[in-house]
Amino acid sequence: MIAALKGFVESTQDGGCVLDVNGVGYLVACSRKTLDRLTAKDGVQKLLVETRVSQDAITLYGFLDASEREAFRALNEVKTVGPQKALLVLSGLAPDQLATAIAAKERKRLSEVKGLGAATANRIIDEPAMQKWAVGRATPEADGSGAAVTPAAPETPEADAVSALLNLGLKRPEAERAVSRAKAKLGEGAELNALITVALRESAR
Repeated sequence: MIAALKGFVESTQDGGCVLDVNGVGYLVACSRKTLDRLTAKDGVQKLLVETRVSQDAITLYGFLDASEREAFRALNEVKTVGPQKALLVLSGLAPDQLATAIAAKERKRLSEVKGLGAATANRIIDEPAMQKWAVGRATPEADGSGAAVTPAAPETPEADAVSALLNLGLKRPEAERAVSRAKAKLGEGAELNALITVALRESAR
């Protein structure tokens, strides 16, 4: 497997570049932010590489630093994200900004990444592995405000149930109404699985 490449940027294209390594051109997929940094300077450049082998292709993904590669690997652990959507996320948010958004559960901020969408943004934020990855990486400077990042308070079963319904394709107002009706039927202290089950029935009415 290829772990790193060092060479000249021969050309760039939407979603990647061709890196000339001793006369051999390697097509490497990159985030927009990495491409911008590559084209900002001349000479030999080094890319860390993640090699992915599928049934019909070998694809190289390139990163200028280890933090972006780690974020890419973490994002690929989220169901339905995959390498291409991971690059979309990293094109919109640097790793520290992504960590801040996840730690603070800024759903709107993540959903506004071009080409991502609310459902995928919610999956990323709700994925326990991503929350674990974000711990310690979120920085006060990441959101540009200079203010300390306050981790989000633990969400209630009702909020988690709404999130689950959003992941199933319901619109937020519809999901919130269904969960509210489910809570009214089940009473205080209802467990998450019960809330989701009853809310699904309510949403079908």
